[in-house]
Amino acid sequence: MKDLLISAENILESLSEGVYVCDRDRRIVFWSKSSERITGWSAEDVMGRACHEDILCHEDKDGHRLCGKEHCPLHRSMITGVTSTTPIIVFARSKDGRRIPMQVTTAPLYDKSGQVIGGIETFRDVSPMLVDLERAKRIQTQSLDHELPEDPRVRFTSFYMALDIVGGDYYAVKALNDDRYAFFLADMEGHGVAAALYTMHLGMLWQRHHALLENPAEFAATINKELVGVFGDINTFAAATCGVIDARDASLCYAGAGGPPPLIVDDKGNFKKLPSSGLPFGFTEDIPESAAYQAQTVPLASGDAILMFSDGAFEIHNANDEILGVDGFISILKELNYPQEPLNMTALEEALLKFSNDIRLQDDITILEARYIA
Repeated sequence: MKDLLISAENILESLSEGVYVCDRDRRIVFWSKSSERITGWSAEDVMGRACHEDILCHEDKDGHRLCGKEHCPLHRSMITGVTSTTPIIVFARSKDGRRIPMQVTTAPLYDKSGQVIGGIETFRDVSPMLVDLERAKRIQTQSLDHELPEDPRVRFTSFYMALDIVGGDYYAVKALNDDRYAFFLADMEGHGVAAALYTMHLGMLWQRHHALLENPAEFAATINKELVGVFGDINTFAAATCGVIDARDASLCYAGAGGPPPLIVDDKGNFKKLPSSGLPFGFTEDIPESAAYQAQTVPLASGDAILMFSDGAFEIHNANDEILGVDGFISILKELNYPQEPLNMTALEEALLKFSNDIRLQDDITILEARYIA
């Protein structure tokens, strides 16, 4: 029995995954042998130093530094008291300067009184897996129609943040003629590789049917029918908004399919939620009349901004399990002085994280903006 009384340190040292422990100030107080094997940094190199002091230099998949407090997964675990339930892919710098893709999990550490006194992070090198994910990302990128048209009367801007290497949101904009611009924003249920495969199919349907957006309700009914056939009895769906902006007639004609309501924001900063009905795509081909896709037209004034977005922008919960919601999302946009200031996605992401009780945002986020200038 005495042989089984192994210390916690011995257990951590026996793991094949890298493990390190920080105090509340993120100073490293334990660094395992596997951490040294994976990164090249020895315990002597890192002990007593803050993890953000030019050691691992964690970045996300897009190359953004995570060592700012709001973005650091380990810091988020300590301030929220939440243990990560799924691994997070980040990139770390080895001692010899290599960029190592890692799957990271984090958890807070508590003292006997229940106070958070630090955090623990485990990580492993996922270089072989990343090769396939990067290939999938390139294939997905090539299949999606993300080239935005240029017209001084209607200025399109897009923001896309995938949760994983590949994502489950889709958007496209295309000129139907010299004055009319069709758009489509869809959010597949879930995220990751499975959702990404469905977005590639959405891309094919867009290429085949975007001309139908002369009548958004007809386009919506067609896409729904196609996806019912693709999904079969698989319990999945796509929430979407589609429509056409007419720069000559100064109008927006749109149809909803279970997606968030589009927003019209005038140049004085007044927000208006547009009514949006219709079932998400792929549920059923036999849609009751009360839930049928309907095209609605609204006038545009010079300076109006039209915002379409996926639900990752507002389906976020705080520590009291209260949801941010569309109204909360609007409040954050106002705090960022939108639309007088261009939408700052870095500031928006930080504001969403501050509201949330998660280690990171839990879904893909896509925002499509069109500014009408008479």
